[in-house]
Amino acid sequence: MAKESGLGDNLYIAGYNASGDIQQLGRIGGGPALLVMTGIDKSAFERKGGLRDGALEMTTFFNTDSVDGATHEKLSALPRADVILTYCRGTTLGSPAASLVGKQVGYDPQRGDDGMITFTVSAQANGYGIEWGRQLTAGVRTDTAAANGTGIDTTASADFGGQAYLQVFSFTGTDATVKIQDSADNSTFADVTGLAFTQITAGPTSERISISNTATIRRYVRAVTVTTGGFSSLAFAVNFIKNEVADVQF
Repeated sequence: MAKESGLGDNLYIAGYNASGDIQQLGRIGGGPALLVMTGIDKSAFERKGGLRDGALEMTTFFNTDSVDGATHEKLSALPRADVILTYCRGTTLGSPAASLVGKQVGYDPQRGDDGMITFTVSAQANGYGIEWGRQLTAGVRTDTAAANGTGIDTTASADFGGQAYLQVFSFTGTDATVKIQDSADNSTFADVTGLAFTQITAGPTSERISISNTATIRRYVRAVTVTTGGFSSLAFAVNFIKNEVADVQF
């Protein structure tokens, strides 16, 4: 893959597309803590992976326009409950994305000499580390009825389960459900047991789901929408993490 710039990225926060109000992103990272377990017979450190962690830091503009997203309204509330964030590296189907269940820390303003007001915000992982996956929607996808998404190629089947993140930006209708399906040939797809999000009846909302890290997920995966009562508009985004190794936290 060729080198890329960071142009065209998106950031979603608890069902809100905050992309247009983000000046820059700071840390997007985490991973296992390094536990030092060096024996006296070694000439260098021995380390093992400990608890997973993660964080996402950003600088935002001041926006109170409810028509344009009202990022100030969402972030200034400083919720005590977990928030789900998804960073999209570009908005192409199958492109990388990182998601985080975390606590929002801070909403601290800075005013520059030129009059610019920005806010510093951080989200610290809670319960799960940051998870890098691939987009099953090309950024924000809008379905006007039940629909099958396009499959992406994950190269091979794996037996280590997976996780998925859903951001619902808006919804009009009675109900809709977003599900993950897999396939061996990118032609015949079937639901992945356990990878159906909670039925949607309103938005915005967001959710993380997971299945056992011994479950098999086949080579091709896609996001589909189904309904029992019908809907006319569902704007959403999905980040899917297919575990390539055993013992991933789920």
